[in-house]
Amino acid sequence: MKEISCKLLVIGAGPGGYVCAIRAGQLGVDTVIVEVAKPGGTCLNVGCIPSKALIHAAEEFEKVAHLAGGRDPVGIKVAAPTLDLAQTLAWKDGIVSRLNSGVAGLLKKAKVKTVQGWATFRDGKTVEVETETGMQVIRAETVVVATGSAPVELPFLPFGGPVISSTEALALSDVPKKLAVVGGGYIGLELGMAFARMGAKVTIVEALPRVLAQYDAELTRPVLKRLGELGVEVMTGAKAKGLSTKGDALLVETVDGKSTKIAADKILVTVGRKPLTEGWGLEQIDLDRAGKFIRIDDQCRSSMRGIYAIGDVTGEPMLAHRAMAQGEMVAEIVAGHKRSWDKRAIPAICFTDPELVTAGLTPEEAKVLAGEIKIGQFPFAANGRAMTKQGEDGFVRVVARADNHLVLGIQAVGQGVSELSAAFGLALEMGARLEDIAGTIHAHPTQGEGFQEAALKALGHALHV
Repeated sequence: MKEISCKLLVIGAGPGGYVCAIRAGQLGVDTVIVEVAKPGGTCLNVGCIPSKALIHAAEEFEKVAHLAGGRDPVGIKVAAPTLDLAQTLAWKDGIVSRLNSGVAGLLKKAKVKTVQGWATFRDGKTVEVETETGMQVIRAETVVVATGSAPVELPFLPFGGPVISSTEALALSDVPKKLAVVGGGYIGLELGMAFARMGAKVTIVEALPRVLAQYDAELTRPVLKRLGELGVEVMTGAKAKGLSTKGDALLVETVDGKSTKIAADKILVTVGRKPLTEGWGLEQIDLDRAGKFIRIDDQCRSSMRGIYAIGDVTGEPMLAHRAMAQGEMVAEIVAGHKRSWDKRAIPAICFTDPELVTAGLTPEEAKVLAGEIKIGQFPFAANGRAMTKQGEDGFVRVVARADNHLVLGIQAVGQGVSELSAAFGLALEMGARLEDIAGTIHAHPTQGEGFQEAALKALGHALHV
């Protein structure tokens, strides 16, 4: 049994874990990272990156299919397209592989030692790792738990056969003719819309009164309109009950209490994600929990001295960039720097069609905090760049205090608005006021002008509406 010692041990090489290890290595901290699979975690291997690759392929295919139908006002005409999903997946896998190698290279460059295998706690300072060459014992002064999360499985719809999670959905070799999606959150909508654009007949089953319930109704209206255009059936107030006897349909209880069957080749279950806290020996160190998650303070410290936790294992929002920010901060704290972070400026993006972006507070949340507020909303129907991209559906909205015009929240829905998230996050991080955004010269013609115009609108003098 081999033993090694280090100053910092990171368990999990997802976005939070590998960023923590790289930054610690850059700061001269003797660091070891343990990962049972490929570097990059869920996000890189079976989440963010492959799903965006699939969404892009779906978008490109739908564009060509639209042109082939002779419905394009631009005047482009092509023959009817076909989609080789196996080739699409090979392209996606190539991207993932390149990024895997990139992360491994960055860890090596930062002089981080990587141990591949499953880690189990002996105590708060010692971990055993089952590797291909035998048991490795690692002793560390400080440990960071970055074990991530996994899809939630429903007891009456266990994964297997036609019932799949997002992981299997990103590895399908053929587009299912009929796809039922259980769960109308961002994962279900992103993947459901992608498969609909590739030609699948998609039905979304959501128990709540509406899909994308974490966003306000005005923000999601363009997405609902697009779902209708794609022929996606949305069943709200409906509860999945199980698989039919033949395994070719989803059993559903509708809002009026009646039972129905939805024919489906595949049933995609996207009802949330759960923290990966089992199998790591965490019971040996008895960390305090916040529900199912590891409880942390504002510096990601757990209830045990010398143990930090970051990323999905610590709760919402389960976002890769949140985990990265936490990982960087923890690395600097371990290196002796004074650091803290503020999650209020974290943008969240839903890669539906059109895309959704939120950062900071919603109008309702801002009213609770500040009382009187100002709201400025600018439609992309009045934006020249959006028109040239045939993306007029949507808007940018800015929410600010009425008394001092401090910006509290920014939301947008529209084609490609995910790329505006950096500007939104920066405005909140820098404590921008409406006058700061309105007084910043935005390049023309860009969709970013909508941000400036929304601030102008809140100030009472929008120029283009």
